[in-house]
Amino acid sequence: MNDELLELKNLGKTSAQWLHASGIHNASDLRRLGAVDAYRAVKARGFRASKVLLYAIEGALMDVNWNELPPAHKAELNGLLDSVAAHNKS
Repeated sequence: MNDELLELKNLGKTSAQWLHASGIHNASDLRRLGAVDAYRAVKARGFRASKVLLYAIEGALMDVNWNELPPAHKAELNGLLDSVAAHNKS
Protein backbone atom coordinates (compact mmCIF):
# COMPACT_ATOMS: atom_id res chain seq x y z
CA MET A 1 0.00 0.00 0.00
CA ASN A 2 1.34 3.40 -0.96
CA ASP A 3 0.93 5.84 1.95
CA GLU A 4 1.38 9.42 0.83
CA LEU A 5 1.97 10.59 4.41
CA LEU A 6 5.01 8.32 4.71
CA GLU A 7 6.54 10.05 1.72
CA LEU A 8 6.61 13.36 3.62
CA LYS A 9 9.67 14.37 5.59
CA ASN A 10 9.54 13.64 9.35
CA LEU A 11 6.49 11.37 9.29
CA GLY A 12 7.04 7.75 10.22
CA LYS A 13 4.76 4.77 10.57
CA THR A 14 3.32 5.72 13.97
CA SER A 15 2.66 9.36 13.14
CA ALA A 16 1.06 8.34 9.84
CA GLN A 17 -1.17 5.83 11.66
CA TRP A 18 -2.22 8.50 14.16
CA LEU A 19 -2.98 10.95 11.36
CA HIS A 20 -5.02 8.36 9.45
CA ALA A 21 -6.97 7.51 12.62
CA SER A 22 -7.67 11.25 12.96
CA GLY A 23 -9.12 11.49 9.43
CA ILE A 24 -6.00 12.89 7.79
CA HIS A 25 -5.09 10.65 4.88
CA ASN A 26 -2.86 12.61 2.52
CA ALA A 27 -0.73 15.71 2.09
CA SER A 28 -3.75 17.72 0.91
CA ASP A 29 -5.60 16.95 4.14
CA LEU A 30 -2.52 17.96 6.09
CA ARG A 31 -2.10 21.23 4.18
CA ARG A 32 -5.80 22.05 4.53
CA LEU A 33 -5.68 21.65 8.31
CA GLY A 34 -2.20 22.95 8.98
CA ALA A 35 0.17 21.68 11.64
CA VAL A 36 -1.68 23.00 14.69
CA ASP A 37 -5.10 21.63 13.77
CA ALA A 38 -3.65 18.30 12.58
CA TYR A 39 -1.79 17.96 15.89
CA ARG A 40 -4.96 18.86 17.80
CA ALA A 41 -6.89 16.21 15.84
CA VAL A 42 -4.36 13.55 16.83
CA LYS A 43 -4.45 14.62 20.48
CA ALA A 44 -8.28 14.67 20.41
CA ARG A 45 -8.23 11.00 19.43
CA GLY A 46 -6.37 10.27 22.67
CA PHE A 47 -2.93 9.60 21.24
CA ARG A 48 -0.05 10.54 23.53
CA ALA A 49 1.77 12.68 21.01
CA SER A 50 4.46 15.07 22.16
CA LYS A 51 5.11 18.52 20.75
CA VAL A 52 7.68 16.88 18.47
CA LEU A 53 4.74 15.67 16.37
CA LEU A 54 3.58 19.27 16.00
CA TYR A 55 7.05 20.26 14.78
CA ALA A 56 7.30 17.16 12.58
CA ILE A 57 4.02 18.01 10.85
CA GLU A 58 5.09 21.61 10.33
CA GLY A 59 8.43 20.41 8.95
CA ALA A 60 6.61 17.98 6.65
CA LEU A 61 4.51 20.82 5.30
CA MET A 62 7.63 22.94 4.77
CA ASP A 63 9.75 19.99 3.52
CA VAL A 64 12.41 20.49 6.21
CA ASN A 65 13.59 18.35 9.11
CA TRP A 66 11.62 19.25 12.23
CA ASN A 67 14.78 19.88 14.26
CA GLU A 68 15.80 22.55 11.73
CA LEU A 69 12.77 24.69 12.53
CA PRO A 70 14.03 27.85 14.21
CA PRO A 71 13.17 28.20 17.92
CA ALA A 72 11.08 31.27 17.11
CA HIS A 73 8.99 29.25 14.65
CA LYS A 74 8.45 26.51 17.25
CA ALA A 75 7.45 29.18 19.77
CA GLU A 76 4.97 30.59 17.25
CA LEU A 77 3.43 27.14 16.75
CA ASN A 78 3.15 26.69 20.52
CA GLY A 79 1.53 30.10 20.80
CA LEU A 80 -1.01 29.23 18.13
CA LEU A 81 -1.74 25.95 19.89
CA ASP A 82 -2.21 27.75 23.22
CA SER A 83 -4.46 30.41 21.70
CA VAL A 84 -6.70 27.82 20.03
CA ALA A 85 -6.95 25.93 23.32
CA ALA A 86 -7.77 29.13 25.22
CA HIS A 87 -10.38 30.10 22.61
CA ASN A 88 -12.05 26.69 22.88
CA LYS A 89 -12.31 27.04 26.67
CA SER A 90 -14.22 30.31 26.43
